[in-house]
Amino acid sequence: MKGKNLLITLAASAILFSGCGLKSTETIIKVNDTNISQAQFDDELDKEAKAIQASPLKVNIKDANNAFMFNLVKSRIVNELIIKALLEDEIVKRGIKVTNDDLNDAIKEIVDKVGSKENLDKLLKQNGVTASQFKKDLKEQVKLRKLAESIGSTDVSDAEAKDFYNKNIEKFKFPDKVRASHILIAVNPEEITEIIKSDSKNSNLSDADVKAKVQEEINAREAKAKELFNKVKQDPSTFAKVAKDNSDDTASAQKGGDLGFFAKQEMVPEFANAAFGARPETVVGPVKTQFGYHIIYVKDRMAAGQKPFEKEKNNIKEHLKNQKQLESVDKLVESLKKNAKIEYVNKDYDPEEMQKAVQKAIMDSSEAAQKAAKDNAKE
Repeated sequence: MKGKNLLITLAASAILFSGCGLKSTETIIKVNDTNISQAQFDDELDKEAKAIQASPLKVNIKDANNAFMFNLVKSRIVNELIIKALLEDEIVKRGIKVTNDDLNDAIKEIVDKVGSKENLDKLLKQNGVTASQFKKDLKEQVKLRKLAESIGSTDVSDAEAKDFYNKNIEKFKFPDKVRASHILIAVNPEEITEIIKSDSKNSNLSDADVKAKVQEEINAREAKAKELFNKVKQDPSTFAKVAKDNSDDTASAQKGGDLGFFAKQEMVPEFANAAFGARPETVVGPVKTQFGYHIIYVKDRMAAGQKPFEKEKNNIKEHLKNQKQLESVDKLVESLKKNAKIEYVNKDYDPEEMQKAVQKAIMDSSEAAQKAAKDNAKE
């Protein structure tokens, strides 16, 4: 794993977890004069394990049956910890420090991008990130940015930005778009079933009775959606207030149901077809999707087109500057690793041993698959 990936890892601090219990302070790797402890590795492993478990993969990498993935993650974490130790040492040697002004400027930059301090706070809360943890991670980002800048110039000229624009023109084209607001009356039969079953008053209900109650609740929610639709159709000027008071999509409800401009492929088919099939200043619905019933207020349309260079120039420059910084840190990491004294105190974390573990996991998985195939053939 190179500097680029380390920067991305540090930047993507939206999902943060912490291990629990006492951790071993035993040194597993020495990087020059820096010790990497078992506790540091375990903390990173806990984060990865929980993130993967919560992802669409839903894999428990600590399960013995997932040895292959576990060893891949283990190898990546070790590499990442070594790179982090090398970069931290280099940052100290170069006398790089992050002042309160530096940190405040970085926070302001992010606030400007997300729209407001309130939006940032919501994003942090949604991802379980505390304000102090956010500042700590952001400080590390700023350090790495300063390190990259200390290596050499990462400025981007207008000509470089224009060249990128011309060579990637497809990136700046956009399809037909619609701007709409919506009110969602959520309908999730499984969730409704659980709510009904969890009520002690319903403990003696049969499965048929529960099913009937679920359908009753679904019918009530559909009726509510129709009632709200009739209300806002008669007077669209009330849409924002009705959305704030009733929509189950809490994120858009705070903005009066506004979803901004979106392309057809960004929404589920039923919603997209209804929105793109309506004229501006039209209320349609209720539209049933996998999420429930939607009342849609189409506000505007935007024909397919291309974003002009002048409007995108600053974004392109920022992107290219980040790329230059990543490349600078990549090269630095390669140089630092070549000249570093790395001792694997615990041989289980030696790259050669970890590679053997990965190969063994592949062999074991292959043998298990072959055995399963033979057993199935016999049956």
